[in-house]
Amino acid sequence: MKLTTEQVAAVVTEASQKMSDPNYSAVMVGGFVQSQTPIAQFISAHTDEIGGAESIINVIFHCALVGTAFERNGGRLRELTYEDLDAASQGEPMFHLQERQPAVAEFILANVEHAEAQKLIALIALAIDGTR
Repeated sequence: MKLTTEQVAAVVTEASQKMSDPNYSAVMVGGFVQSQTPIAQFISAHTDEIGGAESIINVIFHCALVGTAFERNGGRLRELTYEDLDAASQGEPMFHLQERQPAVAEFILANVEHAEAQKLIALIALAIDGTR
């Protein structure tokens, strides 16, 4: 099932409203790291490409938002594996995400400036989409 722009926007709007709580992003990032340990490790392995620890946290936060959008509109998100990433890594991630989940791709492009970070988030979004 393709997520609609409205479904993704609802998650983003809610996150924007909750950002006034200083703990919100920490809870989102921490929850994602605990529930998606292999993915968090994979993201962390790309520290140099995306610009350091702060960028890693930003990528994980955006992945958590993507995961939330999929969960709210399609059910439970299981822990992804390295095999799930391998399956999703065929070709250019953003191109494939624009075909399969255009609303998610639009969200990433509008909210993440760094091209390598966009690719990582797109790859993880494809992995999430491929396991639902």
